[in-house]
Amino acid sequence: MTDLPQEMDAIDPTEAGGPEVLTLVRRPVPKPAPGEVLIRVAAAGVNRPDIFQRRGVYPPPPGAPTIPGLEVAGTVVAVGSGLGDIELGQPVAALVSGGGYAEYVAAPAGQCLPVPSALNMVEAAAMPETLFTVWTNLFERAFAREGETVLVHGGTSGIGTMAIALCPLFGVRTIVTCGSDEKCRRAEELGAGHAINYNSSDFVAEVERLTEGRGVEIVFDMVGGDYLPRNLACLGEEGRHVSIAVQRGVSAELNLVKLMGRRLTLTGSLLRPRSVEFKSMVADELAHMVWPFVEEGRLKPVIDSTFPLAEAAAAHRRMEAGEHVGKIVLTA
Repeated sequence: MTDLPQEMDAIDPTEAGGPEVLTLVRRPVPKPAPGEVLIRVAAAGVNRPDIFQRRGVYPPPPGAPTIPGLEVAGTVVAVGSGLGDIELGQPVAALVSGGGYAEYVAAPAGQCLPVPSALNMVEAAAMPETLFTVWTNLFERAFAREGETVLVHGGTSGIGTMAIALCPLFGVRTIVTCGSDEKCRRAEELGAGHAINYNSSDFVAEVERLTEGRGVEIVFDMVGGDYLPRNLACLGEEGRHVSIAVQRGVSAELNLVKLMGRRLTLTGSLLRPRSVEFKSMVADELAHMVWPFVEEGRLKPVIDSTFPLAEAAAAHRRMEAGEHVGKIVLTA
């Protein structure tokens, strides 16, 4: 740590508010704890939880930095104790519980993945949060299997575009919903089997038509609220519904008889509060099951736009406007 600065630029608002609270401040450079590495951040992904944290409705978990940012890419510049096998200068992408909107961030070594030559730093920074989320929910909780079809809401979001890219590698078909015909066309260009404009079509009726009445095996939902009963109507027998966000509300009414009659499964998860041990286990699974596709250049994130760290407010405005396709990334 002797060659490193004592302070760094960071985005660390002291009060909740609109994008205007995201201004550069000076903060101490973190020191890596045992089992952690210190990363000089080259790029950091922007995610919907960052928006909610800025608004004051999604505080960081205990022990996490108040600085937002859940995924980064950069180089290892220092290591904590017990990590003698990690080389300084190694390029990594990392999932963190906070701290990404800064020049330096400490990350558990188990939550880091090597950046292959097939990815640049912007692409690498856009991978961890969406990839961990899609993998744990679609393939671990919903048990997606070859030959099945999944309905993905928010098809052109970071999560949605990652699902579109990842599912075909494992033989899983995708039907997605989007808010405009233009976004539907873009989703299909990216590889979605079908895209439904939820503003001009009833997605329940469209799913029934597209599946010839069978329904889909899985619904991957980030909407919540009144979408739940409609989502369940899209599922076939033994279908699985997995929730990852609640943009339209935290409660819904459903018909339990229909749920029991078709033997449906409802599940979901939040990634950020999970333990380092769990996230490290997921990273290890990804390293074996998914990262070979990344190294071959067969799996990449869709990048919508990049902004310098000092323009984090503009990045948040871009996300809140809802016009983006893929990931928004901050650069050093």
